[in-house]
Amino acid sequence: MANSYKPEGLLIDSIQNKLAQRNIPSLQEAMAQEKILEGRTLVCDAAHNLIIELGCCRGIIPRTETVVGIDDGSVRDIAIISRVNKPVSFVVTGFTTGSDGATVALLSRKKVQKMCSEEYVSQLTPGDIIDAKVTHMESFGCFVDIGCGITSLIPIDAISISRISHPRDRFRSGQNIKAIVKSIDETGRVTLSHKELLGTWEENAAVFEPGETVAGIVRSVENYGIFVELTPNLAGLAESRDGVCTGQHASVYIKSLIPDKMKIKLIVVDSFDAAYIPPDPVYYIESGHLSRWVYSPDCAGRVIETVFDYEAPPL
Repeated sequence: MANSYKPEGLLIDSIQNKLAQRNIPSLQEAMAQEKILEGRTLVCDAAHNLIIELGCCRGIIPRTETVVGIDDGSVRDIAIISRVNKPVSFVVTGFTTGSDGATVALLSRKKVQKMCSEEYVSQLTPGDIIDAKVTHMESFGCFVDIGCGITSLIPIDAISISRISHPRDRFRSGQNIKAIVKSIDETGRVTLSHKELLGTWEENAAVFEPGETVAGIVRSVENYGIFVELTPNLAGLAESRDGVCTGQHASVYIKSLIPDKMKIKLIVVDSFDAAYIPPDPVYYIESGHLSRWVYSPDCAGRVIETVFDYEAPPL
């Protein structure tokens, strides 16, 4: 699906955005065309209006135009305050004169969000692969911007096949990622998934061979062994070893790969504490639409899959 509504921050450094803000006539032209622009928020004033840095003048987003839901109380003012020092999208709605005699552009972020919701988000269907940007993380999942500041949730168990204790184990704030639409409820709220884009068991296992010693992350220590993540969608079980703790990095020896059981047998050579930054995800699928995704190999005794397209059962 072609999409002109992107997560905030992807437009701000574009030539088109800078040209539209080079002078007042160019801003007036952008207003006439309802062109979506971006600028950095400098201040949230005492009345919770946002002051925006434009190329040729100062811009202001009145409190009631900052975000959908702020005027009816369904969104709290923290959603406004948290935009300071970050890019926001907007359209120009008019001009006024400040107390110092300078021209001030009147802006609306809410109008852009309504346009995005009506023309893009409402057209999404389960299985669509979209752009997203990490906004903040909680223990239960990762919130992302799917367009013009409209947020959606990736539940923690949908981030990867390999289990993590917190989304920050996989993502960082401000990171641009891909996601796939998992479901849309009756209110239009979109829930996302991520693990289906990170490759099947076979695709991930093809990177490794028995006899290699490779890097991993300890994700769980049990009384019967140690689960070590080799990639976000691939983990193996190592023999128990004293001193190994969840969250440590490790070097592991690969004893065997067993596709029909989706198992990898490992030996922990060494484990240690390290503050490595999570790398950007490696995506096996980056665009388009998935009707069904099967993680398990054809030879496996059980099927692990996600079905996105389905027909409702007859009444």
